[in-house]
Amino acid sequence: MISVVLADDQALVRAGFRALLDAEPDIQVVGEAADGVQAVNLVRATRPDVVLMDIRMPGVDGLEATKRIAADPACADTRVVILTTFELDEYVFEALRTGASGFLVKDTEPVELIRGVRAVAGGDALLSPSVTRRVIGEFAGSGAARRPEPPRELDQLTDREREVMALVAEGLSNDEIASRLVISPATAKTHVSRTMIKLGARDRAQLVVYAYEAGLIRPGWLA
Repeated sequence: MISVVLADDQALVRAGFRALLDAEPDIQVVGEAADGVQAVNLVRATRPDVVLMDIRMPGVDGLEATKRIAADPACADTRVVILTTFELDEYVFEALRTGASGFLVKDTEPVELIRGVRAVAGGDALLSPSVTRRVIGEFAGSGAARRPEPPRELDQLTDREREVMALVAEGLSNDEIASRLVISPATAKTHVSRTMIKLGARDRAQLVVYAYEAGLIRPGWLA
């Protein structure tokens, strides 16, 4: 059973998501929060698999709540999916950097929401390549986002791991990476895992951000 926490200041939005998710035999909503403080406390108490987190909430917003959850070792197995009204939300890039596993636009089709929750619970990043390029390209490329220096751990990566990391940033799956590099899917998965360990990345979403920040791939390179 996939456990989910809903964090949104609009009760009707939470009610809609709950009805949709609870109707699935393998998904259970274990709690709701109307602001960031409630969300963090609820996550710490219930340890859900997935949090659907609205960014714009009163008091402690979803961005700060995501930071606190990602920084808490007790919540290491919880994955945060950012809910946003607009694809080019100025906070999405920062949320990905600080530990979110992906994002969904609020008017996503119900079947896509359910598929996304299952994907994130299974360890995948919820990153549509085309939308991710626009979000990261807009803010990483324009300087609108505050960009730190790439992590020093990047120097530990082998040439192959850097190559794999760039392909992850293109939105390729392990099978697609394997096909591109003419290696086995198991080897591709190993390279991705080792890269995440060396960089201290929670998941593939952070690898995407690191790849852009390190210049391994740049906005506009991809069609």
